[in-house]
Amino acid sequence: MRPYILAENNWKDIKQRQIDLAILPWGATEAHNYHLPYSTDVIESERISIAAAEIAFNKGARIIVLPTIPYGVNTGQADIKLDMNINPTTQFAILIDLIEVLNRQGIYKLLIVNGHGGNDFKPLLREIGLKYPKMFLSFCNWFTALPKEKYFEHSGDHADEMETSLLLHLSPELVLPLTEAGEGKAKHIKIKGISEGWAWTERKWSQVTDDTGIGNPAKATKEKGEKYFNDVVEKVSQLMVDIANADVDDFYE
Repeated sequence: MRPYILAENNWKDIKQRQIDLAILPWGATEAHNYHLPYSTDVIESERISIAAAEIAFNKGARIIVLPTIPYGVNTGQADIKLDMNINPTTQFAILIDLIEVLNRQGIYKLLIVNGHGGNDFKPLLREIGLKYPKMFLSFCNWFTALPKEKYFEHSGDHADEMETSLLLHLSPELVLPLTEAGEGKAKHIKIKGISEGWAWTERKWSQVTDDTGIGNPAKATKEKGEKYFNDVVEKVSQLMVDIANADVDDFYE
């Protein structure tokens, strides 16, 4: 049993534990080009959370990793077969229920480790924070923690060189040969303000990409994935330590 993972522990171990921070990995179940599994976001968020929690726990942080949520917001992928969608209102309901448990039991800090770009937790945590003023509610998008260009040659944001490299490191048995992968070519919207990034609309996935990938995975390697994983884990683990040890009455300087 790893003491920082709730699913591996029992009531005898948990009963007397003091826990300062709960960690909730959150992914999605969706197509990732032709070569990566539908569980890509789940695997990444869970493995990063667990590895980071091990480091943080060994540094004295009193933390617990909750079971991973495997479904995310995929409203722009309604016609991609078996891309499983839960709506933001469903995410809100899930969070309310889980935060109610933590708040009731005196675990006043939550960190969501998000691995899916369609999940937008900011407005949800804003509203929930009003209902639970004792709670410190936070999330991180682990995929934005480090500059990807430092590790990878090709840019992208879905089943790209980065995600492919990570899966080659984490779950190589689930990755098809890269000769099976599509090129991850993506069309760009014609509306200038949106393409410049200061306006927004949801991408209609099947109109943007033929293979569901965005970013060329051809240069992905296990070695790149291992280096990136280790560096992300180190950074996320420090975030966990900082939140767990923070004084809720003295956050600012």
